Amino acid sequence: MNYIAVQDSRIPKLGFGTYRLNGNQCVDAVRDAIEMGYRHLDTAVMYGNEAETGEGMRQSGVPRHDLFVTTKLWPDSLTPVSIRKTVSESLKYLKSDYIDLLLIHWPNPSIPLEDTLGTMDQLRQEGKIRFLGVSNFNIAWLERAEKTGIPIITNQVEYHALLSQDKLLSWLRDRNMFLTAYSPLAKGRLVYHPVLQEIGKKHNKSATQVALGWLVQQDGVAAVPKASTDEKRRKNFNIFDFELDPEDLERIALLEKDQRFVDLPGIAPEWD
Repeated sequence: MNYIAVQDSRIPKLGFGTYRLNGNQCVDAVRDAIEMGYRHLDTAVMYGNEAETGEGMRQSGVPRHDLFVTTKLWPDSLTPVSIRKTVSESLKYLKSDYIDLLLIHWPNPSIPLEDTLGTMDQLRQEGKIRFLGVSNFNIAWLERAEKTGIPIITNQVEYHALLSQDKLLSWLRDRNMFLTAYSPLAKGRLVYHPVLQEIGKKHNKSATQVALGWLVQQDGVAAVPKASTDEKRRKNFNIFDFELDPEDLERIALLEKDQRFVDLPGIAPEWD
């Protein structure tokens, strides 16, 4: 299944990430991705490209209600006043009346999580946000969020064939939440990975397509790869016409699963 069902919505399992895409390159990339068939877009305040993402959406001509747009609040903008100001700016940049999914980009121990989620939930009730989520939360932070009783649908974290997230996935699935994988190609390290290339030959796919297919074929997992060229975007999108078999999955399971490539000392929590 190419979608994750959440309430009355279907969220595409494959999204288009915009990290480090700026200016006209971002506008063109977003427009082209939408024209290619992508309907799930991932941006963030920190990326500095919400306006370009919004312009790419506008140029695509695809109705806003057919798109699922995620943006994120940076840790220094998690107070109630900052959240309202930031969301107002994001809506203006995105040229939209609402945000489909608003995430806390990284946890901030100096700002009460309860206040942050409470304000986000108020904005949800006001119709400015459809769904709430978090990013880069470990289980301890997720448990703290759970205690607020405020509904969260996803945790966006680094996840790829070289990094296990079994413990986190189990926790999320038990609560009908899904995991959104960023850096799904391990910062490019999977593009020419020999094991994935061998598996790809069997299916007439590239190592990249195998890596993404491995993610989206899992229950409760979405992925948001970035691609700066038309060829890469098209290749990433073309992953729903094959299925990895048990032998493929076993070979991928045997790869080292302790390689993390995104970590921010002083900001990142203690990973599970």
